[in-house]
Amino acid sequence: MKSPYNIARVKKNLAILLGLAALLLVGGYSYRTLVEQRSGFPLPALIVPEAQSRLPTEPADWRGKIDYRGLDQQFAALADRPEMAGLAIAIIEDGDLRFVSTYGVTSRQSGERVKPQTVFRWASVSKGVAGSLAAKLAEEGKLSLDAPLGRWQSSLRLPGGTESQITLAQLLSHRTGLTKNAYDTKLEDGEEPGLLRRQLGAAPLQCVPGTCHSYQNIAFDAASEILGQAAGTLYSDAVEKQLFKPLGMKSAQFGMAGLTGAESWARPHRGDEVRTLSESYWRVPAAAGVSSDIIDMARWMRAQMGENREVLSAGALAVAHAPLVRTPRVYSGVLARALADPYYGLGWRSFTYAGRQLVGHSGAVDGYRSTMIFDPVARTGVVAMWNDGWGRPFRLPFAVLDSYYGLSGSNWLDLSDLPAVEVAQPDPALPR
Repeated sequence: MKSPYNIARVKKNLAILLGLAALLLVGGYSYRTLVEQRSGFPLPALIVPEAQSRLPTEPADWRGKIDYRGLDQQFAALADRPEMAGLAIAIIEDGDLRFVSTYGVTSRQSGERVKPQTVFRWASVSKGVAGSLAAKLAEEGKLSLDAPLGRWQSSLRLPGGTESQITLAQLLSHRTGLTKNAYDTKLEDGEEPGLLRRQLGAAPLQCVPGTCHSYQNIAFDAASEILGQAAGTLYSDAVEKQLFKPLGMKSAQFGMAGLTGAESWARPHRGDEVRTLSESYWRVPAAAGVSSDIIDMARWMRAQMGENREVLSAGALAVAHAPLVRTPRVYSGVLARALADPYYGLGWRSFTYAGRQLVGHSGAVDGYRSTMIFDPVARTGVVAMWNDGWGRPFRLPFAVLDSYYGLSGSNWLDLSDLPAVEVAQPDPALPR
């Protein structure tokens, strides 16, 4: 028979063990919450903490319907082309981050390898940020998308004073009537964007304002003035507070310092030449001002799929992505022929591919290209950034979607039509 002392000690030890188990359980949930907040991605329920924060950068982590290993080989071959410097890609499949991979170099001079934390420029993919913020502020009652721009203080002037009639929705869907890319060359020559917006009052028109789509940068950036006023702060601060920070996007920044201040950042290239950075398009932040690493770009795309509804509601996304005006065809050549029903919403493009409606945008500034294309119904899509001016990687998202849809025959990443890459032969005089 056990003594009362032993029984009491057993009960005490059992209580201690139960207490420790409770602490571990609470601690596990706390760790999970912390990782989810910092990563912006939900974590599977039955994964040990060490694996929860790991990015899917290795073949063992690439799981899903998509042929990630086969695509990885094609991405590597694409990045090895002399037209390329560095490349970063992330894929969301069924709402989850399933693939992250990087290729090539940040600079042909330094030879530094691109990594998931390398910062690139979004270029015109930035326009979707302005459209999303506008939809969010409209939902909060802080502005009306259908009110004329004349209700706000803006530097934008249009021929005939039609800025007093054009709405914010028309501005964000490029329906100012101005000729395409009006005064962009003047911006590239260093002229101040606010002054150029005032001069647009004397610019030629492509159509009656409000009646056609005509792509803009300088006029579009009037949105940064209007959205900043509606939010009661600078446009960049409003984006940071209402979108980037709640989504855990720590590398996403505006301005040249947001790129060059990163520990690893991709230098712009034109072929083998490393280009000199120009500040011009950073001065139109709503049109082309964002830079980030590929992980934050994937977080942004995932939010556009409706996976962060506490930040961007289903209603706000529906307003931002809604097709408002038909556009000329997207891209060129075989890719343009594969895409039908091109439309533009609030800083977002939409079109149909293989019978599915896709949403996204692409970007181009000197020495950088970017793309974000996703299927909002399948919650599957691709983000990619590269630091050269070659256009072939714009086909990349459609190769991924073909794999997801189970389609074959397009061979989007086939490079056989290009000149063979010469492989440098080792110097026989050098030791091996």
